[in-house]
Amino acid sequence: MSELIQITHGPTRRGKRPPQVAEPATRPSLPPWIRVRLRQGQDLARLRGLLRGATLHTVCEEARCPNLWECWNRGTATFMILGDICTRSCGFCAVKTGRPLAVDRDEPRRVAEAVRAMGLTHAVVTSVNRDELPDGGASVFAETIRAIRAINPRCAVEVLIPDFQGSEAALLTVLDAKPDILNHNTETVPRLYPTVRPQARYERSLALLAGAKTHGARVKTGLMVGLGETAEELLVVFTDLRGAGCDILTLGQYLQPTREHVPVDRYYSPEEFERLREEALALGVAHVEAGPLVRSSYHADAQAAAALRLAPGPERDPR
Repeated sequence: MSELIQITHGPTRRGKRPPQVAEPATRPSLPPWIRVRLRQGQDLARLRGLLRGATLHTVCEEARCPNLWECWNRGTATFMILGDICTRSCGFCAVKTGRPLAVDRDEPRRVAEAVRAMGLTHAVVTSVNRDELPDGGASVFAETIRAIRAINPRCAVEVLIPDFQGSEAALLTVLDAKPDILNHNTETVPRLYPTVRPQARYERSLALLAGAKTHGARVKTGLMVGLGETAEELLVVFTDLRGAGCDILTLGQYLQPTREHVPVDRYYSPEEFERLREEALALGVAHVEAGPLVRSSYHADAQAAAALRLAPGPERDPR
């Protein structure tokens, strides 16, 4: 495993830049199973144009996800609400850090309209962290869920929420809108939080997931591997997540977005991902999506269908 990573912060044109990290002495070579060519075409250009016209962001594009074409063709997409500037500076994430702009109250309507225009059957809504807001942006999540349902009643809605700094009231605000899936990513093992998620707390994320389950939600979380964790640490986290009531777990390979971010410690093989999947299932997690290119929203529609069969969840608001 790599040595402890040194993190420093410095200013950029738009707020603080991502954590700078010391590069390892040797960088692991990118294996062939990671090299995916992003398909282009008129349909992709049309969807991108639609999003630009509505002044909307998607994590699919912001994170340069290799699964973008596949997911959009499946009728799934991940919208990023509350702007594109985050109040946190995680060591793995390429989203800008700084002082966010004012909340755009018309954004939920535009997301709902884009869902209809794109013909989505499963919409995932996530956000940057907005720690400066009293509710962390929870009310905007709820408004977005209701706006999508109002004009797209057949579209499933999944939310990938921040930790809201542990606020139960904020969590309940989102749950009251009855999302089909409540997702909050744990990201990594507790030992690596100071490097990977310095402004988050592992215990706080577990408590949020457990709280959502207690209130009847179908609960999902995701982990990245390849950051320097051990197999034993992953098994402990799998056990903790099962204890918190997680119904769905996604496991994917961490890919360093820039040289300023945490470097990749190693690349897991497809066979290793399958073994991890089997371990998590053996510990009682109902549905596990694992693979080098798996991301939180990868095959999200199929995951939601599995959760509907495997876990009780909230009744939809008929309005």
